[in-house]
Order: sequence, then structure tokens, then C-alpha cells
Amino acid sequence: MKISLENPELKETRQAFADALLKLGKENPKVVVLGGDVSGSVKTNIFRDAYPERFFSVGISEQDMMGVAAGLAVAGKIPIASTYGEFATGRPFDQIRQSIAYSEMNVKICASHCGISVGPDGATHQSLEDVGIMRILPHITVLTPADYNQTYKAVLKAVETEGPFYVRFYRDKTPNFTDANANYEIGKSDILTDGNDITLIANGLLVWEALRAAEILKKDGIEARVVNMHTIKPIDREMIIRCSKETGGIITCEDHQVHGGLFSATAEVIVRENPVKMDYIAVNDTFGESGTMEELMRKYKINYEEIVRKTKKLLNKK
Repeated sequence: MKISLENPELKETRQAFADALLKLGKENPKVVVLGGDVSGSVKTNIFRDAYPERFFSVGISEQDMMGVAAGLAVAGKIPIASTYGEFATGRPFDQIRQSIAYSEMNVKICASHCGISVGPDGATHQSLEDVGIMRILPHITVLTPADYNQTYKAVLKAVETEGPFYVRFYRDKTPNFTDANANYEIGKSDILTDGNDITLIANGLLVWEALRAAEILKKDGIEARVVNMHTIKPIDREMIIRCSKETGGIITCEDHQVHGGLFSATAEVIVRENPVKMDYIAVNDTFGESGTMEELMRKYKINYEEIVRKTKKLLNKK
């Protein structure tokens, strides 16, 4: 599939979540949804209105949400717990660890408003640590889809796969560019553009930025390979090793703290298997602030311009 960077379709990934819920509600009577007083924001209200008897509102009590979800899983249901990313991971960490991860409960935690995309709500609502928090827990699969199409497929795949999941997506409209008909396989990343000079491994919001960067770099004679690492756990080790050998350098791109996310997960593979030059695009050990998504991406240097700059810098080192 050739991806056009001109005038991309813009769609909300949280709407993909809602659309997937409606499909699941119709096809699978075991699916139930839990909300945490932000149902309109994360769009679980759409499922609530269609299937009110299978929707449970726990209010502003995320710890209770995870405990109830675990109980529903014990009873044979497939609970989908959803709120903002910051409140889905930070507040109820103990309940997730003890009642869901340790017990391997079939709970799907689907978090909206993740990363820097929640912009104007400020640092308290910006989940820049959520991937790291969930990635360190045994048994949990962590998915970071890139756009509407992938978010829709990721939610369906999480529900059809046994075990605890964390699925991360966004509030604002973002480019929808992946193939709607492409297979979505957990643990298998996708090469979106090929090249042998450098590899840009990206996920979530930063996949589009990596594609934009690759187009600019191509005009300067640099062929960048862009990999959409939509599963962060289990990470696609084979792809990382292959790219390190074929291109000799890797830059990871994520809207998350540099510690604990995609850079850390990739480096853990590289240092063991095939050490090469690496760099990262990520929030560098700081909290966010209020602003539009575009303003914050520019300020914290998690955009295509910074990818271009760091690529050229790394190639000089290579």
C-alpha cells in the first residue's frame, strides 16, 4: 500500500474504539463495558445507549473499576474498562497488578486521551508514562495503534484474544492512513516505507510524523525505513534485529516518556542481539503542560522536524 501524505483523512481513534464496541456488543453477548464518569469523552456512552444492561458506571473511582472488571471476568464476561490513559494506569496500578495481571484476568483496559494529545487539559491528564507502567507488568499485552483503522482492529483483536490487554489511543482527530483491509497481528510490526540508510521505529501518533520525516529525508538522498511498531508487548524482536542489521541505525519515535516506552523496549533487544547506533524521539523526562497537540509536539520535540534533525545527526555518527 502506498501512503499518500497529501490531504490525509482525519478521524478520531476514540471513535474507532466506539465503533468497535458497537460491533462487539452486537456479536458477543459476553462483552460488557465499564465507564469512569468520562463516558462521553471516551465515547463509551455510545455502547451504553445501545446496550444499557451491559454498561456499568463506577463514577470517579478507577480502582473500583478495575476490581469490578476483574470480578466480571471471573463470572465469565469480557469486561472492557475505559477512561483517560492517565487514570486508567496510574491511579489503579495496584488493582491492575494484583487483580488483573497477577491473576491473568481476561480484562481489556482501553485508554483514550493518551500521550500529549489531551493538550489543553494539562500535565495532570497527559499520560506520558502509561506504556511503561503497563509494559512492566507480566501477562499484559500492550497495543499502541497508529490511527482509526488500526485502533478499530486492535480493540477487536484484544477482545478475541484471551488475557489482559492495554490498548492506547487518542482524543483529537489524526491522520487515518493504514490499510483498512490489512491484517492486524499482535506482535508483528509493519514496514510502511522501505530504505536502507536508517530505521525509524514508531508507534501511535508518531508513525505519521515518521512518514512525513521520511519523505523530507528522501529529498536529501536519505532512504529511511519506517516501521509501525503497533505492539509494544510482545515487541517484534525479529523486525528490530533485521532492521538493525540491514540499516545499521535506529531511531525510535513515540509520544511517551523516553524511559520505559518504545525506546526502552527496542534498546533491550538491540543491546542483546545486535548493538547499533540509536537515538530517540520522546518526551525527555519532564511533565507536559497546557497547549494544543501541535504546540506541545513542537515544544517537546516529538514531531517530524526533530526526526529529520536526529536522523541526520545519527547518520553523521554512523
